[in-house]
Amino acid sequence: MIRSKYFLFALCLPLIFLFQLQPLDLNAQSAVESWTPESMVNLPVVGSPEISPDGSVIAYTVRETNMEGEESSFTTHIWVAKADGSMNRQFTRGDESATNPQFSPDGEYLSFISTRDGSRQVYKIYLDGGEAVKVTSADNGVGSFSWSPDGSRIAYTMTDPQTDEERARERERRDVILVDRDFKFSRIYVHSMEEDTAKAVYEGELHTTSFDWSPDGETIVFAHQPTQRIHDRYYMNISTVPADSGAVSSLVEREGTDGTPRYTPDGNYVLFTSHGGELEAVGVQDLFVVPANGGEPRALAHTYDRNATITGFDSDGNALIREWRNTASVLYRVPLDGGEPQLITPEDGIYNQFAVNRQGDRIVFTYENPEVPREVHMSDLSAFNPQQLSSVFEERELPEFGHTEVISWTSYDGEEIEGLLTYPVGYEEGDQVPLILMVHGGPAGIYAQTWTGSGGIYAIQFFAEQGYALLRPNPRGSTGYGKEFRYDNVEDWGFGDYEDLMSGVDHVIDMGVADPDQLVEMGWSYGGYMTSWIVTQTDRFKAVSMGAGLSNLVSMVGTTDIPGYLMAHLGGPYWDGNMETYERHSAIYHMDGVSTPTQIIHGTNDLRVPLGQAQEFYWALQEMGVDSEMILYPRTGHGPTEPKFIADVSNRIIQWFDMHLGRE
Repeated sequence: MIRSKYFLFALCLPLIFLFQLQPLDLNAQSAVESWTPESMVNLPVVGSPEISPDGSVIAYTVRETNMEGEESSFTTHIWVAKADGSMNRQFTRGDESATNPQFSPDGEYLSFISTRDGSRQVYKIYLDGGEAVKVTSADNGVGSFSWSPDGSRIAYTMTDPQTDEERARERERRDVILVDRDFKFSRIYVHSMEEDTAKAVYEGELHTTSFDWSPDGETIVFAHQPTQRIHDRYYMNISTVPADSGAVSSLVEREGTDGTPRYTPDGNYVLFTSHGGELEAVGVQDLFVVPANGGEPRALAHTYDRNATITGFDSDGNALIREWRNTASVLYRVPLDGGEPQLITPEDGIYNQFAVNRQGDRIVFTYENPEVPREVHMSDLSAFNPQQLSSVFEERELPEFGHTEVISWTSYDGEEIEGLLTYPVGYEEGDQVPLILMVHGGPAGIYAQTWTGSGGIYAIQFFAEQGYALLRPNPRGSTGYGKEFRYDNVEDWGFGDYEDLMSGVDHVIDMGVADPDQLVEMGWSYGGYMTSWIVTQTDRFKAVSMGAGLSNLVSMVGTTDIPGYLMAHLGGPYWDGNMETYERHSAIYHMDGVSTPTQIIHGTNDLRVPLGQAQEFYWALQEMGVDSEMILYPRTGHGPTEPKFIADVSNRIIQWFDMHLGRE
């Protein structure tokens, strides 16, 4: 099964792939002397494990960072390891990335995507040596791909390229943009390995989001929406089409989203995630099955969070799904006969990025927890017993960690709230220290037991090394605690969740950890919204940092690329008798008395939370004489993707916090 992405980022530099079985040398790099945003973003990142059909070989990716001189980018390459531990080697090399590893059905080749010729194409290389060979020549680059069961073909998605007329208009500066016209659709193409040709399997205006081959290779099932607009995901349906092209047959067509279809191993059914025939724009992914030749969809048992991601099937044909469970990411076995889900993994960290072998008896995945970096592991499914396969961090020297623990507290109305508390490096019981309240996005985001040494916009161990404790709450509205909890802040933004956050701060103060006179706060996206809201509700924080935040829901809903998501949370559009709701929950309408020093950080190319949201709030703060600054990152959407910018965020924030806490 393949899921396409809304945004694809590719570099356009030459690439040479060589199969060189050289020893793993990532650990030979110099030790990390201290936790800094730069050292953290410079650490490798392990991901995308895949397992060969017979379960004997595992491929995974390692991302490296380039920040020398004028460079500010990431490069990803593929590594291979034997399941018996006898080999662990780098597989691809070069200046260009190699991603999305997949084994051919016979296990002879490893295939992947790269931009060797300037666009995303599929390449293959013999597992036992040789040079990479380009397989596809997609005019506009490959989005996602999958081998046919017999290995004779590769199906891939490609977004419609520019027409000759469109290219001419661009050259002649006549390229006027007609909004919601001339859509570019993502379509499925099938490439014949024998004939070295590719053709689209369907015509018409359907935007493919994911697809899967039938076990006999005769049919492709795919999810599609009317256009590529993000809002149209709420109108996603499922159809089938002959793999050699032909008429599209509707399989599931109803209200809400039906997506990520997967054929069952026997080919008799299609498993998929769904809103269940009703629009659930806040967020639900229940499991359903439907007969492969058509019929009425049947619901499977609800999972804990009702937010399932399909991974594959075990040897008995049960579905394997990943889901958030409180602060952990776990794997479930879900019987297709309607039986209750069975938890396979412990709840002691982040089990993620699962891949199952053809027999369904062995699984590979990544694992991490707050003090253990991500590595690739493998286990038999009959009895879960993980064995580590990668060793990227095995010999790497890292600084002392600030310990992280899961804590819980009772909010104002009796709701039990959970979160993660990271102590300063070297913390001694009884010390009262500065506390950073860190608010996640979404609002249906989650703070989970991820490794705290990873390099992101908020470099947790960097702040901990500087003497700060960090509280990362999961207030009402968060993922991981069930549908009802996730829906608890609908039409209540900034009220119940604000109380959850502040009661968490009070709990950490009562623990004797946080100094009540040294409180600061930061948040990104919806967390940035909460930052703008917090300063209108309290002056307890000495300083705050608002990242990619929204401050005016009235102007936000008409300019964001996800208006439907906002309207689902706010009870409909503001012009339909709902203006009071929008104003009541917008910080910009509650500026009287705001005095907290506020830092505003935003990307100039943000479509999710347009730049105007930051500008409106900054202007209001400036007019009121509030100590404030605004930092803009060029070429940046809803979050920095360039390593130097990623590292810069935490450096800017700690300067702001230290200054207002008198710690400079």
